[in-house]
Amino acid sequence: MKIVKINSDDILDWNSFHEVFSSKFGFPSFYGRNMDAWIDCMESLDSPEDGMTTIHVEPGETLILELNNVTSLAKRNKEIYEAIVECSAFVNHRRIEVGEPPVLTLSFHRKNV
Repeated sequence: MKIVKINSDDILDWNSFHEVFSSKFGFPSFYGRNMDAWIDCMESLDSPEDGMTTIHVEPGETLILELNNVTSLAKRNKEIYEAIVECSAFVNHRRIEVGEPPVLTLSFHRKNV
């Protein structure tokens, strides 16, 4: 099991969203900076030969995407928050449709106030 932590406070807008994820996951130089491209990259987490990320899990394992301070992201930019949830689910849905196991698990953490 591999955990990748993202500080949601670093995500202010779509540009910073793509910067944070591209940097953390090592997306390729041709990454399209849109959610279709994000899905394509995240779908290949267990396929290093695809060259879509520099972080990988073994086939059959899932990567835990830990979003810290997620409550502030949901308040600040609901559209991005919802896109992360929906597109993560779609990554797994596409894989299940072709007989592959899910590869992505979300974990949400919030700051204690």
